Amino acid sequence: MSELTQFLFSGLTVGAVYALVALGFAIIYNATDVVNFAQGEFVMLGGMLTVFAYTSGFNLPLAALAAIAITALAGVLLNKFAIEPARSASVVGLIIITIGASIFIRGVAQVLFGKQVHSLPAFSGDNPIHLMGATILPQSLWTIGGGIVVFIALWIFFTKTLTGKGLLATSNNRLAARLVGINTNLIMTLSFALSAAIGALAGVLITPITLTSYDIGLFLALKGFAAAMLGGMGNPKGALAGGLLLGLLESVTAGYISSQYKDAAAFILILAVLFFMPQGLFGRKSAERV
Repeated sequence: MSELTQFLFSGLTVGAVYALVALGFAIIYNATDVVNFAQGEFVMLGGMLTVFAYTSGFNLPLAALAAIAITALAGVLLNKFAIEPARSASVVGLIIITIGASIFIRGVAQVLFGKQVHSLPAFSGDNPIHLMGATILPQSLWTIGGGIVVFIALWIFFTKTLTGKGLLATSNNRLAARLVGINTNLIMTLSFALSAAIGALAGVLITPITLTSYDIGLFLALKGFAAAMLGGMGNPKGALAGGLLLGLLESVTAGYISSQYKDAAAFILILAVLFFMPQGLFGRKSAERV
C-alpha cells in the first residue's frame, strides 16, 4: 500500500506540471484557435530565468516573479510578431509557426544559458514528509498546490470578471464578440501573456525537483498537448484532469512495469480515449450545419 501511495504522490507532482502546460494550451486555443507548440518553452524560460536571476543576486521570490513577468512578455511578443501577421494562414501554417518559434526560443536559451543543467533550491527545504507510509518532498506539495491555486484562480477569472467572460465570448464567436464591443486583439494578446505566465510558473515550481536545461521544452510541450487532448482541447477542467491522469498513469506504469514503457502506456491510453471519445474526456460534442 505504501508503494502505491508513493507512486500516486509522484504521479500527482508530475501531473500537476502537465496540467499547467495543458492549461496554457487551452487558454490560447480558446482565444485564437491556435495550438501553440511553443508552450513548453515558456516552462523552460520560467525555470531558466529564475535560475539566472537567483544566481545574479535576487532573492528567490523576486527572481521567480521577474521570470514569470519576462516570460509573459515573451508570450505577448510571440503573438504580436508571429501569430498576428499570419492570422489568415491555415491551421497547419500556424502550428508550423509555433514550432518555429519553439526552435528559436530554444536556440536563444542555449546561447544565453549554455547546455548545462541548472538547479534551484527547494522553497521549503529538502526534508521529506512521511505520509501514509510514503515520503513526499515539500517542493512536490508546492507544485501540486500551485496547480490547484492556478485552476481556482482561472475559474474565478473566467466566471467572475468581465475580461474573463470576454475571453470566453471570443472563444465562442470572435465576430460576435467584436460586434458587441469586445477588443478581440487585446483578448488574444492577454491569452498569450496568461498562458506564458502559467507555463513559467510551472517551470519555477518543478525546477527544484527535476532541474532544468535549455532543451526540456519540447518534451513538456508534447506531454502538455497530450494532456490537453486527453481532457478535451480548450477545456480548462479537462486540462487539469488530463494532466493529473497522465502523470498518475506514467508513475504507476514506471513503478509496476518499467520506466521504459511509461511514455508508451500514456499515449496508448490517449489514443484509446480519442478513438472512442474524439472530443476527449470533457470536450463538448459539436455539430456543424451544412
